[in-house]
This record gives sequence, C-alpha cells and structure tokens, in this order.
Amino acid sequence: AYEITIVMCYFQLCAEDYHWWWRAFLTSGSSAGYMFAYSIFYFFTKLEMTKLTSVLLYFGYSFIGALVFFVLTGTIGFYACYWFVWKIFSAIKVD
Repeated sequence: AYEITIVMCYFQLCAEDYHWWWRAFLTSGSSAGYMFAYSIFYFFTKLEMTKLTSVLLYFGYSFIGALVFFVLTGTIGFYACYWFVWKIFSAIKVD
C-alpha cells in the first residue's frame, strides 16, 4: 500500500500541492475500507448468524479490526511518503 501512497504523493508534488501529510495517511489507510466491505460480503455470503448479539459482535470486531488496519497502514504510508519527500528534497542542490 505504501507504493501507491508514494506515487500519489509524487503526483501531488508535481502539481505543486505541498499539503501531502494527511492525504498520504488517508490514501494508504483507505485499504481498510475494502477490508470492512469484504467482512460485510463475507457475512452475507458465508455466515449464518441468527442472533442479534452475534451479529453485533461480528460487525463490532470487524469495525475495530478495520480501524486498527486503517491506522497501521496509514502510518506506514505516511512514513514512507515522508521518507520519499525527504529524499527528494535532500537531493536538491541550491547554490
């Protein structure tokens, strides 16, 4: 996920938009949305839960897992983009 974040950050810097901090975090963390969407798909296609408590626990833990995944991948993407921007701007020679 961090490769896509670096590419998106590069395109943003090429467009002279230097507000990349939160966008790098959100770009990389957005894969958690797919994870939660798949848990919904899995619930309706594979699981046969009938009790409300089981359904609430399933979706609650799926949401918490997706939230943790969002923070984890968002942080990884942010630091990868931070390293990339640092490498780019440290290579610029100003005389």
